[in-house]
Amino acid sequence: MSDKVIDIPATARLRLDGEALVANWRALDDMSGAASTGAAIKANAYGLGAVEVVRRLQSAGCRDFYVANWQEAREIEASVEEGTRISVLNGVRPDDMQYAMGSLAKPVLNSVEQVYRWQETGLPCDLMINSGMNRLGINPADIEQYDWNGLDIDIVMSHLASADEDVPQNADQLNQFDSVLQYVSGKRASLSNSAGIALGQAYHFDCTRPGLSLYGGKQRPELSAAIKQVVFPETQILQVRELQVGDKVGYNAKYTAERDHPIAILAMGYADGYLRGFSNTGLFLRGQTKLPVLGRVSMDLIAIDISGASDLGESDWVTAQYDLPTASRQSGLSQYELITGLGNRYSRYWV
Repeated sequence: MSDKVIDIPATARLRLDGEALVANWRALDDMSGAASTGAAIKANAYGLGAVEVVRRLQSAGCRDFYVANWQEAREIEASVEEGTRISVLNGVRPDDMQYAMGSLAKPVLNSVEQVYRWQETGLPCDLMINSGMNRLGINPADIEQYDWNGLDIDIVMSHLASADEDVPQNADQLNQFDSVLQYVSGKRASLSNSAGIALGQAYHFDCTRPGLSLYGGKQRPELSAAIKQVVFPETQILQVRELQVGDKVGYNAKYTAERDHPIAILAMGYADGYLRGFSNTGLFLRGQTKLPVLGRVSMDLIAIDISGASDLGESDWVTAQYDLPTASRQSGLSQYELITGLGNRYSRYWV
């Protein structure tokens, strides 16, 4: 047997638009005004590939990157240029200390316990304030009782819970964060995520931390015109077949043909992150021709109506309609779930 490794091409892939990614960052940077604009690249840059995203955004001028944990920090450390900063949002556990003390990244301290753990190192850190979301963060009452002079704090930050809505909580969190800054200060302050940037200058402070909108998410109307689609799932046709009136398709027969027409079976399914919410609602595209999903999405296969493109055949490629707001309406899933859930079976290529 030959030792030569035989390449097996993927049957589904993600086309990633590098120019759209950079354009989105620049649009968010413009909206951030005088504040510097970073990039949340946690969860492997929302599924796109953290190293490639860092490379492209650094070239555009981005100098602050936000990851969830130290494994994610380690993945990108070799890719960052001098002057680029990495913040680890989940903080520093006892088990993280050995790696964290030698890392280029800095922890975002989320509790008094983490503060005590880190202060002995003398190394830079960020600080998360709980301004009302009640996830991670130090409560304002604890902030007022602590002497912060012993910490080298870069960013004092908090996180908006409902910036995608026009609700009183946004102003409440802004006021809470403002009040805390009189007791603890760092070199910089930060409050806004992608949607928070669209709330206006009062929310921008010194630096902003967009995530979803970098990758095509549009959580507020103010973002709609500026943000471009970045991710385009594509898949191959495995088989074409002809339905007759009365034929049923897929698990539990959720589609029954009311006319004779051709369908294609695609090499993609909910194991790839194209979830059951798209059953009988999703669309694929061949150019501008819409190819509706028929019946239930299964683990590895999807059926589509190719009446409008009957020349399609085995091994031809089609593209999922995956503009995030549109796909969210089709599936009932959040834009965040749609993009971070795209699976590992896709090959990824940048254009």
